[in-house]
Amino acid sequence: MISKKAFDCVNHDILLQKLKYYGITDVVFKLLKSYLSNRYQRTVIKANNLNKSFSSWKIIKCGVPQGSVLGPLLFLIYINDLPVSISKTAKSILFADDTSITVTNEYKTEFRHTLQLVMIEISNWFQSNRLTLNYEETHLLHFVTKKQAEIPQQIVISNTLIKNISSTWFLGLIIDNTLSWKDHITEIIPKLNKACYTVRTLIFLRSPEVLRMVYFSFF
Repeated sequence: MISKKAFDCVNHDILLQKLKYYGITDVVFKLLKSYLSNRYQRTVIKANNLNKSFSSWKIIKCGVPQGSVLGPLLFLIYINDLPVSISKTAKSILFADDTSITVTNEYKTEFRHTLQLVMIEISNWFQSNRLTLNYEETHLLHFVTKKQAEIPQQIVISNTLIKNISSTWFLGLIIDNTLSWKDHITEIIPKLNKACYTVRTLIFLRSPEVLRMVYFSFF
C-alpha cells in the first residue's frame, strides 16, 4: 500500500510530537521546528511564449521538504509507529511511502477475519495521522501453493474494494502468488540478453577493468 502524496501530507504538529516522543528535545528540537516552520511556496506556469505566471506565496502548513537530506528521514520517523498500531498477527515492511503488510493464518475463516481487522487498524492509523491511503496502488496478494486453490478475498476499506492481484513489483522484484519467479525471470531475460551482447561486443576492444565496470553496470 502507498500513501497518497505522502511527503506533502505530513502534519507538522504530529511530527513534532513524535520527535519529542523519540527523545529529540532542546536545541535539536528547536532547530527541526524552525526547519519546518515559515516555509513558503508558489506555483509557476510557463506558457508557450516562454512567459511565466506566478501564484501568490502561501505558507506551507504540512509536508516535509522533498529533495532534501532530512525529508525522507523525517517521513520515516512520522510513519515509524505504523507497525505498532496493527494487529500482532501481522508483520509490516516499511520502505519510504510504500508499505507491505503480511498476514498469515492456517485457518481460512480466521485468516479473513484477521485480514479485515488489520486493514481497519491501518485505515484508523491513516486517519489519526492525517494521511490518505492511495487505494489505486493498494493491492491484495494471496500466497498459495501450486496445488492449493486460491481463496478469493473481498477486503473493503472506507467503502473501497481492495483489488486482488496475482503478482506485483516489490523492491525491484516481481513476486507472484505461488513464488514461482516465472514473471520475474520473463522480465529480466531480455535485459540480461542485451547485457551479454554488450559484453561480447566489447570483449576484444576494451581492457578487463573496463569490462568489469560494464558488467557491474548492466548486471
